[in-house]
Amino acid sequence: MNPMDSLYAPPGRLTTSQVAQVLGTTPGGVRNLVYRGRLKRAGGTPRRPWFCADHVAALDAERRARRSA
Repeated sequence: MNPMDSLYAPPGRLTTSQVAQVLGTTPGGVRNLVYRGRLKRAGGTPRRPWFCADHVAALDAERRARRSA
């Protein structure tokens, strides 16, 4: 993860790189989640979107629950 990424997202928001790190996937995997409607953008620009940290945490919890079931 680039240390400068956190400077581009306001508090409560995550960059694509940060979301990928939290979910254990790649930036391409994050884009796929957006495409499939599992994750929504919460601002930023088309090339550098932000995602709501709460929504990412909920998606992570859902994925972990599904894996452990």
